[in-house]
Amino acid sequence: MLPIVVILLDGLGDRAHDVLGGRTGNEAAETPNLDRLCADGSCGVLYAVGPGRAPSSEVAHWSMLGYTPAEFPGRAVFEALGRGQEVSPEHVLVYAALRPAERREDGWWLVGRPHPERDAEEAERLVTSLDGIEIDGLTFSLAHVWRGEAVLRIAGGADDRVTDTDAFFRDRHPMLRPQPLVHEAERTARAAEAWTREVMRRLEGERFNVVTLKWWGRWRDYPSFLERHGVGGSFVAESAFLRGLGAALGLDPIHAPEGDDPVADLRRRVELARERLDAGDTFVFCHQKTTDAAGHTKDPHLKQRTIEELDAALDGLPLDRAVVCLTGDHATPASPDVIHSGDPVPLVVAGPGVRADEVAIFGERDCAAGILGHLRGPDLMPVLLNAADRPLFLGSRPTPFRDADGYPALLEPLL
Repeated sequence: MLPIVVILLDGLGDRAHDVLGGRTGNEAAETPNLDRLCADGSCGVLYAVGPGRAPSSEVAHWSMLGYTPAEFPGRAVFEALGRGQEVSPEHVLVYAALRPAERREDGWWLVGRPHPERDAEEAERLVTSLDGIEIDGLTFSLAHVWRGEAVLRIAGGADDRVTDTDAFFRDRHPMLRPQPLVHEAERTARAAEAWTREVMRRLEGERFNVVTLKWWGRWRDYPSFLERHGVGGSFVAESAFLRGLGAALGLDPIHAPEGDDPVADLRRRVELARERLDAGDTFVFCHQKTTDAAGHTKDPHLKQRTIEELDAALDGLPLDRAVVCLTGDHATPASPDVIHSGDPVPLVVAGPGVRADEVAIFGERDCAAGILGHLRGPDLMPVLLNAADRPLFLGSRPTPFRDADGYPALLEPLL
């Protein structure tokens, strides 16, 4: 049996652009290492949650790592875990953000955010002043994390099935009223609205005068990554929420900063993968955000150049001793003006025993013709476990863990 290494380039997928000759950034880029990886392995394309659906990174990762929407605890839980905070099913967690807003005819519109350095002290002071407000028997506790952003913990029997007040697109929508997704969440939604209005009353006259809420959730019980897939190890990422996601699955979170040299950052991730394999990990997940940031610039040439530059860091993948998968979590097109899209993401799997198909060039169009075909997020782990000689034979059930995909690492012998 082989270990598994996943190199996840955030927002890797793209759309075809006229300025690139009707090609995506991946298709237009000169990528000798990625081309070689394709030529040596099996290729396909991936839809994290399904064709045409544009997922957030946390939703895409959750699906690709083999977990269901019903098990999803909400990104606020990951944010808390990634910052070393305790989580409990007794508390609803929400991500809160201090913002400046102006009153217009149709509501309150966000007009900026605190500067992480110049406004740090003022923002933390204001957030701290709002801690401990009680509404209708619910206690709203704030733990500041940075630049006026905080994890809001609601105690007293709250329900997490409530919509966000943060419209996300601040230039398209005003702050929104929290709405219950089910009847049982009505009390929490109304209390959240009352809390928001009380916060605005207390912040009246301040430069930062509203607090938005998003990513509602609470801790849920589900099998660990080891229990579900029979492999375990490390989750390498910069952002707190992704390291929190790894920790939520029982994977060891490793902080890997991203700086001004993305090629060096990716080389370091490849090195970390090798180090973790040496330490005995059977699964190593390495995330890097560079391609997502390039897509958000809406410059197709920049996304093409970014992929070309990152290709240079992929000459040291541990293909001799692990099944290596390189893909992305979603498409971040360099045009048009969308955040993410539901377009296919290139996928390549290579390593000892992995069958080479006819694909020899990396990109959406070529990879789509590969032997793996068009996969959805929940297909990824079974494909990787199968390539690593770790599939769970259906018809034999040596594990009690629901939706198990891999051969169990933990057995209960009858003595």
